[in-house]
Amino acid sequence: MNLRELVSALNDFASPALAESWDNVGLLVEPSPPHTVNTLFLTNDLTEEVMEEAVQKKADLVLSYHPPIFAPLKRVTWKTWKERLVVRALENRIGIYSPHTAYDAIPHGVNNWLTKGLGTCTSVPLHPSTAPSSPAEGTHRVEFCADAEHLDAVLSKIKDIPETSCLTTLPVRVEGEEQTRVSLNCSQKALLEVVALLSQNSLLYHKTEILLLQKPLLPHTGMGRLCTLSEPLSLSDTVERIKGHLGLSHVRLALGAGRTLESPVKKVALCAGSGSSVLKGTEADLYLTGEMSHHDVLDAAANGISVILCEHSNTERGFLSELRDALTIHLQNKINIIVSEKDRDPLQVA
Repeated sequence: MNLRELVSALNDFASPALAESWDNVGLLVEPSPPHTVNTLFLTNDLTEEVMEEAVQKKADLVLSYHPPIFAPLKRVTWKTWKERLVVRALENRIGIYSPHTAYDAIPHGVNNWLTKGLGTCTSVPLHPSTAPSSPAEGTHRVEFCADAEHLDAVLSKIKDIPETSCLTTLPVRVEGEEQTRVSLNCSQKALLEVVALLSQNSLLYHKTEILLLQKPLLPHTGMGRLCTLSEPLSLSDTVERIKGHLGLSHVRLALGAGRTLESPVKKVALCAGSGSSVLKGTEADLYLTGEMSHHDVLDAAANGISVILCEHSNTERGFLSELRDALTIHLQNKINIIVSEKDRDPLQVA
């Protein structure tokens, strides 16, 4: 499968537009074209040990859930381990693709997989995603009516305002007079200039309507999940279920104020990876994530919310097997897909 064709298919599986604005997703390293991909290699973290495994298994593209290139690289030498990853990838004609938070958001992604450790439950995103391309431009729509005397001058000045678009005109009849209805989209910044311009003419200003353009929410898509269990579980049983799902012998547990291991758990707020910012302020019996700051754990516990921490990548890595099966179907069995055997969480219980 041609690399560009494969990248297009991967983007269809989970649009990079769903990723957080701070993230670095998509194709990060591209060997010189044309580049054919026979073997796709899945990993949660692309370490040097995992890269050597990818080379040995003759991978043509590494899909690394976490982007190995995040902070900009000023040079590509043999000095740092992330630079060496790029060197080894290009020397062996291996591309690198990262989906990261795009996989967190999608309905069939990492957070959905994490909910399966709780048993039968219903879940909704904690922070729903909005449709990335609707509306196409602008945060506000401004509509006003103008007569022929003022129309050309006003339109000329509006067109000079940056970040305005979708300017349309329509003949209308207002109170028996022939006028033109003007509609335009603009950014928050441009809105101030448009309103200032229209306010110079009281007739125009009093006939102005401003609408907030809100992008529609995408169903079952977004960051984090709030899960409602079909039947309450004790906290101790919930811990055991999560350990079994993640294949862990230990997790870290903070009891909420007034809670015990026998306290019932009905609502669970979860977020794969580092969940502090996503979970904060959510009402639930339990927070489930990989890692949280010390003070955020204290805040949750003080509010009667118990916290389970599993270490960052332990809440993500198990998804790779499910991803392999899903991509095999999505890519119509056109390429060989394998999961790294060397990829592991860097932290261990000693």
